[in-house]
Amino acid sequence: MNSITRFFKAIGKGISKVSFIARVAIGLVIGVILALTLPEVSFIATLGSLFVGALKAIAPVLVFFLIAGALSTAGQGLGARFFKIICLYLSTTIIAAVVSVIASYIFKLEIPLAEVVSGYNPPASLSAVFETLLTNLVENPVSAIVNGNYVGILTWSIMLGIALRYVASEATKNTVNEISRAISKIVGWVIQLAPIGVMGLVYSSVNSLGMDIFADYGKFVLLLVGVMLFVSLVVNPFIVFLCLKRNPYPLVFRCLRESGLQAFFTRSSAANIPVNMKLCSDLGLDKEYYSVAIPLGATINMDGAAITITVMSLSAAFSMGIEVNFFVAILLCFVATLGACGASGVPGGSLLLIPMACSLLGVDGGIAMQVVGVGFVIGVIQDSVETALNSSGDVMFTATAEYMEWKKAGKPIYFTEKQKRLAEGKSEK
Repeated sequence: MNSITRFFKAIGKGISKVSFIARVAIGLVIGVILALTLPEVSFIATLGSLFVGALKAIAPVLVFFLIAGALSTAGQGLGARFFKIICLYLSTTIIAAVVSVIASYIFKLEIPLAEVVSGYNPPASLSAVFETLLTNLVENPVSAIVNGNYVGILTWSIMLGIALRYVASEATKNTVNEISRAISKIVGWVIQLAPIGVMGLVYSSVNSLGMDIFADYGKFVLLLVGVMLFVSLVVNPFIVFLCLKRNPYPLVFRCLRESGLQAFFTRSSAANIPVNMKLCSDLGLDKEYYSVAIPLGATINMDGAAITITVMSLSAAFSMGIEVNFFVAILLCFVATLGACGASGVPGGSLLLIPMACSLLGVDGGIAMQVVGVGFVIGVIQDSVETALNSSGDVMFTATAEYMEWKKAGKPIYFTEKQKRLAEGKSEK
């Protein structure tokens, strides 16, 4: 028995010596190999579903207690940072929509229409999106946690945190923070299973994704993904550069590697909240701040959703022979931004907000639902890249907003561990 225990401990130590990113990459490669060699073993795909399910289950509880605990003991000066992060989130989403309009006019692609999607109830107008958001704001807090309604979770956790700040004893506040730390520990255990989860997710994707599916939609997928990559690798880094006046790419690539990669496979911003929390901690950010900013970003930082809504709506108009003038296109940018911010409160996410945007362009409702059908067909790629862009942006701009405060205070900023080691080495000399 002791020899078996020692054997497993030795394996555990050996695995722990391999970096987390390397383990995820190994899981990814194994998933591809298994999908190509053992396509009938459905249990492998179940491992991915279990991993995502575990993250989705624990994330709402984590967010609730983190925000309540952070606000109950929050220091001064958080308000200015929250204003900055909200401005960054919303401005980048608007810019993403504008870039989408420009790209759509340059390439002017028409959508190969699929069958009409039935069984879904997209919002009929922007007012319907606001109604959904307002309804979610006041949903029963227990129901909000059970249903993963982050708008409601944010509302009630903020109110509880502020209330605890004024009426609770220090012992009570410490208890809430201890609970949040315990939940964070559980999340850490789950995240360590990411290599196995990614293996299952990749296996499922490769096993179900046939090249013939994308034969008709290849150009359209390239346009969507191209715009998302342009925003991720050009627009967002430029905004970070304007804010911090330094090379943004070490931070950009770290966020893409440690947050975007996993979000690409989980295809869920909510499931990636614990991953982003850990990355913020590794970046040395203030827990009181990022405990609120990251869940907020998962709700309103929706660059990818704005791109999807804008590109698909304009392509639908072009397919119908509708000429969209400049002023309507600008209005579409704001509608797409507001709609994207409400995507987390609408079943089906960004795809089911397309008919709302299409109605602004004069596209028939039946055609709009066919466009939604196309979205579901290409969702394996579109939704994965969209989530990676959204989730990595949450960390990037959360860090940027806090680093702006650090810069004013003269505090050194290190985007990577390598930068920190180099700076410490120079200071020692």
